[in-house]
Amino acid sequence: MSKILFVMTGVDYWTLADGTKHPTGFWAEEAVAPYEAFKAAGHEIVVATPGGVVPTVDKASLAAEANGGQENADAIAAKLAAMSELRHPVRLEDVDLADYAAVFYPGGHGPMEDLAVDATSGRLLIDALAAGTPLGVVCHAPAALLAATGEDGANAFAGYQVAAFTNAEETQAGLADRAKWLLQDRLTEAGVRVRAGEPWAPHVVVDRNLVTGQNPASSAPLAAELLKKLG
Repeated sequence: MSKILFVMTGVDYWTLADGTKHPTGFWAEEAVAPYEAFKAAGHEIVVATPGGVVPTVDKASLAAEANGGQENADAIAAKLAAMSELRHPVRLEDVDLADYAAVFYPGGHGPMEDLAVDATSGRLLIDALAAGTPLGVVCHAPAALLAATGEDGANAFAGYQVAAFTNAEETQAGLADRAKWLLQDRLTEAGVRVRAGEPWAPHVVVDRNLVTGQNPASSAPLAAELLKKLG
């Protein structure tokens, strides 16, 4: 049995341009769908967060309207409650990449707050690229790629093609005009090549050992592609 590392946000808010803190965390579907796929394939999951704090789910991601109805929302909530690994995260600072067959980053707005500037996470991502470790990142979690800079200040993912939550989706979600910065813009500025798909539709991009997904609907397809890389 191989171990897959889930690197998750440790915050429950996202600071907006006016200084207010928007309640958030990780997005439920983006953790649940890959978790189920990896578990079904026989893999062990280890959750890591900055400082080892227990990750917070974005309550909006458990709402009926975010899950195609109350029945699906209840199912997601039940599956989330069964993920015991979420209640016992390890410290990201203590992670040894060599212990893991793959690394996965769920999204939600939380990574925009902490993982986007987390040097430990950035180093882990750089090391995963160098080692050829299968790496999956979905929705807002590509914000973590922004911290993957070398000593020369260049981003390790410059030139890579990725899918990430788009400006169009942030606008339709009603937060684009309140954000300090937009993910698609900031990735592009770092030299990362964002390939945008249709808003809210599944869209996965594979470039070398990096597998990225645009939005919650991309979580399950991303997990399938990551499993292919694990053989």
